[in-house]
Amino acid sequence: MIQKVVSPESLGLTLRAARKDKGLSQKAVGHAVGMEQHTISKIEKGNPGTGLGTLFRLLSALELELVVQPRRKPSGDDLGDVW
Repeated sequence: MIQKVVSPESLGLTLRAARKDKGLSQKAVGHAVGMEQHTISKIEKGNPGTGLGTLFRLLSALELELVVQPRRKPSGDDLGDVW
């Protein structure tokens, strides 16, 4: 799965989709990384205060990685993606 992430909210939705694709509950993922279920819920809702260490533990549990690349120049259709 390759997903464009441009905000905490889109990151949360991406993580939620990955978790569900693996058939895991928030509780199960939280247990795997030493977090409470409510913490997983906050992250999936796009909590902008999520620490990087927490994010990377969750990415690891979901067998995902973070890739940073230059943004392409927006076209007329992409104006909603511009910060």
